[in-house]
Amino acid sequence: MFALAACDGDSTPIVPMAAAGGGSPGDSNKLGPNDRLRITVFGQPTLTGEYTLDGNGVLAFPLIGNVPANGSTTSELQQKIATKLNPEYLINPSVSAEIVTRRPFYVVGEVQKPGNYPYVTDMTAVNAIAMAGGFTRRARKNDFYIRRLDKDGKMVRIEANAGTVLQAGDTLEVRERIF
Repeated sequence: MFALAACDGDSTPIVPMAAAGGGSPGDSNKLGPNDRLRITVFGQPTLTGEYTLDGNGVLAFPLIGNVPANGSTTSELQQKIATKLNPEYLINPSVSAEIVTRRPFYVVGEVQKPGNYPYVTDMTAVNAIAMAGGFTRRARKNDFYIRRLDKDGKMVRIEANAGTVLQAGDTLEVRERIF
């Protein structure tokens, strides 16, 4: 017996939402490339400031160097920084991290204004389409795909509907209908 993966003219496999490893509420709290953070090390004004994760989701932090942050929560990042600072540089450091801005999401295809838009927590596909000016007259109004990196760092296409929640960095594709 053979199993075929749908490709729809694209080399990226199409997977159901559950198989993509995404869509759970906790995923929107995960850090990724180009997220901007405010990190506070209490009592250490020279270490406190705003930092941007590089294209691989790595934080370059004074004294301790590169800290892998891609896929981590802010709590996990706080712990990583504190662990690297203690005891070599600081005794019992207190570290706080908060997200200042998220990487954008993208809307492409049959919308009035395709492009990138600032990420908003709990943004659904239909909300994103509204931000992009709505559908064109040729759009399939109930047939979307989301391109997203899965937990292994591979790009996948996820079948989506109007209520599918986007994550930072997602690309929502509104397809053209066939007459």
